[in-house]
Amino acid sequence: MMIQGKWHHNRYTIIRELGRGANGIVYLADWNGKKVAIKVSDNHVTITSEVNVLKSFTKAQGGSLGPSLFDVDDWIYNGSQISFYVMEFIAGTDLLTFIKQNGTTWLPILISQLLTDLDYLHKEGWVFGDLKPENLLVTQSPVKIRCIDVGGTTVQGRAIKEFTEFFDRGYWGLGSRRAEPSYDLFAVAMIVINLFYPKRFQKQGIGIEQLEKVIQDVKELREYRPILMKALTGKYNSAIEMKKELLKLIHFPSAHNQTAQKSKYQTNKSQRTQTRNGRMKRKKQKNKRGILETILIISIVCIIYAVYIFEQIM
Repeated sequence: MMIQGKWHHNRYTIIRELGRGANGIVYLADWNGKKVAIKVSDNHVTITSEVNVLKSFTKAQGGSLGPSLFDVDDWIYNGSQISFYVMEFIAGTDLLTFIKQNGTTWLPILISQLLTDLDYLHKEGWVFGDLKPENLLVTQSPVKIRCIDVGGTTVQGRAIKEFTEFFDRGYWGLGSRRAEPSYDLFAVAMIVINLFYPKRFQKQGIGIEQLEKVIQDVKELREYRPILMKALTGKYNSAIEMKKELLKLIHFPSAHNQTAQKSKYQTNKSQRTQTRNGRMKRKKQKNKRGILETILIISIVCIIYAVYIFEQIM
């Protein structure tokens, strides 16, 4: 299928569908030999809103916050006018798969990058809204987390347009669905939890008690507990504040870890000392045996020589 813009006359050859939602369909397309992503929708208001978000993304330093915007136009299809926009096609691996393949050591790095991007978005007056691993890709060379599918992005102060229950604080009874930075930060905490519970789980009982328990049940998650609990309960004023505490946690291990490392060092030191003392003891024993063997050999030679002299005299 070919899409041709009514106003700019650019032509795009559809390759395949990338995904669809309540507000439109996203296709992978070829544009003069370049791969791009096209979102088409019969809702002009939706297209306009998302285009404004992408324009804000483009202003971000380095342009890495979200897909770059290339074109906005209308397409006449079967007598109907369909709005669409063309954006950068981001080739990468979804966040859950990347962590599974490369390990959780990447978690603080990628979450830190995400919080930087969210801070910029919040300062521009937006909330991402439908923040979840499916809307996050990790690119290679360099490794960078990128936001895609801005359909849920909402102007601050309004009601969240789109959400996924597991990442929605309203579902867990921990806040409203009002678009504000703390809404996204709750979702960030749930993304971290989701990395250790890839199958997710449903709410049972009191939300915060259940979430605290699932954090406590995983050793690696316990290290992030102070940060996760603050994000889940809306205690952070900004994404950058959450990022600073995350970086402190990386640079300064917990007292438990420090004690464990110190104990491990002392144990290793004791083992090294025992090994060294054992080698010295064995060396001394070997030297002692060598001296005794030498004395014995000399004694035997002296006796043989004395016997020889005696026989000569006789």
